[in-house]
Parts: sequence; structure tokens; C-alpha cells
Amino acid sequence: MSSGLFALLDDIAGLAKVAAAALDDAASQATKAGAKAAGIVIDDAAVTPRYAVGFSADRELPIIWKIALGSLKNKLIFLLPAALVLSFIAPWAITPLLMAGGAYLCFEGFEKVYEFIVPHAGHEAAQGEGTAEILDAAQLEQQKISSAIKTDFILSAEIMAITLATVTTSSYWTQGLVLAVVGLGMTMLVYGAVALIVKADDAGAAMARTGKPIIRQIGRGLVLGMPHFLKALSAVGTAAMLWVGGGIIIHGLAGYGLDGIEHAIHGVSVAVGQAVPAASGLLAWLTTAGASAVFGLAIGGLCLVGMHFVVEPALKAWRGRAAKAADAAARE
Repeated sequence: MSSGLFALLDDIAGLAKVAAAALDDAASQATKAGAKAAGIVIDDAAVTPRYAVGFSADRELPIIWKIALGSLKNKLIFLLPAALVLSFIAPWAITPLLMAGGAYLCFEGFEKVYEFIVPHAGHEAAQGEGTAEILDAAQLEQQKISSAIKTDFILSAEIMAITLATVTTSSYWTQGLVLAVVGLGMTMLVYGAVALIVKADDAGAAMARTGKPIIRQIGRGLVLGMPHFLKALSAVGTAAMLWVGGGIIIHGLAGYGLDGIEHAIHGVSVAVGQAVPAASGLLAWLTTAGASAVFGLAIGGLCLVGMHFVVEPALKAWRGRAAKAADAAARE
């Protein structure tokens, strides 16, 4: 009886060791996947605070909380099962979808750069102000939250796709666990940072009213510095979109045998790193990221041209034909 009990305990201990090893492997893979998706996380953190702008201070955190819940729903309820199904029935489609997502990131990054160089949103902003006057506060808040969750869905899809591409050789149990860990961790990281960013000026204003000179100076620094910080964060987010999107496409092309660009960038980054051995790792990374961003900018420009001169005219023509067909059917 006692030998049987000891055997059972030994089996349980063995299973616990296997489970611990699996969890450790999943945590390691989740960390690697999270690092690869860091550029998208930066952009997500840079984009989200604007959805809380214009509301009273007591509504900012509830808005961020609702967006965070929507983001978690996007990742765990919709995207995680879809990723596992895709991995099971069509693993070959992961790379093309990842490249399509990379092209979207390049397109978004190029639009932001183009908007900075040639501002053209004045009329749209005026229209937005008119709409804001018509909507009451609750409707406007819900509209902002819905818009943020839709934007988050695209970024979350890219995060989950990058994660899935990192663990394609793992078991489905490990894939699901890694996707869940990355989804939960990224959501907490992004929206925790966003909450701190959104409330930093309020904290600074409160500190500026205290009696201690040092605290007042820090508070004033926060109030005056946050607008500049948000602009810098937005710029970093745009650069991250371009280097991540460009890097995804370059790596995807290499997977299909078109590895000339990847080899050229690698050769240049190695040469730059060897030129300054004391900072070889940093310089090599900066060179790779910069070259990927330039490539991403070019891809984004091509996507913009294709969107405006091919896709939009085709959609317009198709809608026109559909409207004529509907009118003809109505007359009959």
C-alpha cells in the first residue's frame, strides 16, 4: 500500500516537473515573441492616449479601462482561437498574412510621415468638431471607445500573428498558452503605460500645488513636459511601425528565397558594428532597424499609391455599377 502511494507521488512529481518545464518553455517563447512585437506595442501606447483627450479627468481612466477590456476581448476571444485554427488548417498562410500585416503597418507609418510633411487633416478636424457638438458626452465617449477598440484590433492581430510565427513548431497547447500570455501581458503593459501617461499631467498639477519647492518643480516639469513627451512617443511609434513592418516583409521575402535585401542589410549592420567595437551591438541593431524603416517607408509609399490610384477607383466603380444595377432592378 505504501509502495503504491510512493509510486503515485513519484508520478505526480514527474508530471509536475514536465508541466513546470512546459510552462518555463512557454514563458521563454512568450518573452521572445513579446520582444519581436515591441514596435507595435510602442505604437499602440503612442496612439491610445488621444482617445481620452477632451474628457473630464474623472472619465479618463474609465475610458482607458473599457478600451483595455475591448483589447483583451480582441486578443483572447477572437484572435487567439483564429490563430490556433489557422495554425492547424493552413500554417502556410501565416507568413503571407504576416507580410500583409507588415504592409499595413508600413502604410500607416508612411501616412503619418506624409501627414507630418504635408498636413491635410484640417478639413477633417473641422468636420469632427461639428460632429462632437451634435453628440452628447456619453455618445461621444462610446464613439471614442469603439474607434479605439477597432484600431486596437488591427494592432492586436499583428501582435498575435508575430507571436504565432514565433511558436509554429511548438505543440498546440504551448501555442495557445504563449498566445494567451502575450495577449494578456501586452494588454497590461500597453494600457498600464497609457493610464500613467494620461494621468501624468494631473499628477504634475497636484504636485505643483504642494508646499515643497522640489515637488513643485517636478510637478511643473511634468505638466510642461507631457505634451513634448507625447509628441516624441508618437514619433517613436511611427518609426517602430516602419521598422517592424519593413522587417516583417524583408524576413518574409527571405523565407520565399528572396533573401538579397536581408543579406545586404545584415552585411552593412555587421560592418557598422565592427567599425565601433565598443558599441557594436547597439550600432548593428540601429543600422538594421534604420534600413528596415527605410524599406518600410518605400513599401508604405507604394501601398498608398496603390490604395489611392487602384483600390479606391476600383471600389468607386464597383459601387457605381452596384447602384445602377439596384436602380435598374427597382424600375423593373
